[in-house]
Amino acid sequence: MKILRNLSIWVAVAVGSVAAVNFARAGEPTAFDLAKEGNRYVGEQSKEKVVQIRSEKSVGTLTPNIWYVVFYDPDATFKATEVKFGAGKKMTVTRPMRVIELGTGDHQTLDSSKLKVDSDKAIKIASAEPLLKSLTLKATRLTLQRGDEGPVWKVTLWAAKLKHPTDNADIGSVFVAADSGKVLRTDLHINSVD
Repeated sequence: MKILRNLSIWVAVAVGSVAAVNFARAGEPTAFDLAKEGNRYVGEQSKEKVVQIRSEKSVGTLTPNIWYVVFYDPDATFKATEVKFGAGKKMTVTRPMRVIELGTGDHQTLDSSKLKVDSDKAIKIASAEPLLKSLTLKATRLTLQRGDEGPVWKVTLWAAKLKHPTDNADIGSVFVAADSGKVLRTDLHINSVD
């Protein structure tokens, strides 16, 4: 009887541990997680060749749940294959028209050795800007793009309006280096919350 009781305690502890691990993983995947997942949906010639990662505006939280990962694809007309994710699941795979990017060189692969700051950290860095301290941030939209300094996160922010807190105002963007996490520049206009 004692052995069965001890066994049931061990089983309960094991089940509880598994549940805790699964709960910890239940959050939204980061942009880099989705880029790795996107490798499953592109050809061998495109794996690990990320050109851009961008999200739609988040809803109800600062973490977006709709993401687009663009891979370099030498076989596509516009040299790109795009994988769209919703809540961490693949939604579509397309070959988008990226005419301007071909002309500007933005169709080239991002330097993966400089991709150290993931989307969740970019949001924390941007949200910590001193100018935003007194605002209630409501939503973000992120784009990982090429910059003169290397890959750069453009974090666009929305905050609650002062007179109508249920309404949001676009308050601008913070640009964060994807290798160091340094804020490169800001384009904030917090007076739009009035």
